Amino acid sequence: MPRTLAVVLVILSFTSVMILAVFGLVPTIWQQVGNLINDIPNMYAGLESFIATIPERYPELANLQIVESIVTNAKNQALVLGENVLKGSVASLVSLATLAVYLILVPLLVFFLLKDKQEMLSMTSVFLPRNRKLADKVWIEMNEQISNYIRGKVLEILIVGGVSYITFAILDLRYAVLLAVAVGFSVLIPYIGAAAVTVPVAIVGLFQWGLSPQFYWLLLAYGIIQALDGNVLVPILFSEAVNLHPVAIIVSVLVFGGLWGFWGVFFAIPLATLVKAVINALPSHDDDDPIDRAA
Repeated sequence: MPRTLAVVLVILSFTSVMILAVFGLVPTIWQQVGNLINDIPNMYAGLESFIATIPERYPELANLQIVESIVTNAKNQALVLGENVLKGSVASLVSLATLAVYLILVPLLVFFLLKDKQEMLSMTSVFLPRNRKLADKVWIEMNEQISNYIRGKVLEILIVGGVSYITFAILDLRYAVLLAVAVGFSVLIPYIGAAAVTVPVAIVGLFQWGLSPQFYWLLLAYGIIQALDGNVLVPILFSEAVNLHPVAIIVSVLVFGGLWGFWGVFFAIPLATLVKAVINALPSHDDDDPIDRAA
């Protein structure tokens, strides 16, 4: 079909999905966020009561002074967190106008970038050197591999988020939709995201059930989901999506994470794909072999 029609259909499909998400999923998440905020005082009171009983249950591990210091410190941290949330809310109100402008300009920008892709590439190529065979090879492979990576990451978010929601719903965990969405988006940051989301999942389960069998079942199920995601789904999915060996994916996370911290971990797989594309585009030793040229 003509490129303009294809671009229009793609943008309309994406916009429709986003509208369905905004009016279908976002209200539920927003409601659960409000319920969670309302439950925070009760959670804090329960935590304070539990800490106060520690000296009676385990007199050899804690004394009253330590418990009081812990409670005071937690209260101060809660006050600081509340002030930061309030400041962030006020600042977000100021940026609503900018967000409204972006909601109009960004779709238009994406439309023209997709529609006039070839013209823009032709205009940009004027400023590049004529002999750019190596860069062209890297560009073509990176374009394909990054597209595959994005599709694989979206598929991983849907699978992990969906399985997490089903698990939380079966266990009758509160805020199942909110926590499942958080678990799904946590896969954007390998390993670190899963560790960060574990805290709210464990806290909600602890205050809902306490140290009961249901709480341990929740931890077990959540641990199985994360183990399958990190050790089975990610290596299989992305080794096929970007044609990288699972060992290369793990090594890239370690190397780029050690070099650039958070952002290195976030962009580990795209950077590994770039390194692979450059290596594949380099001329091999056989190309310079005089015997091969003579043959």
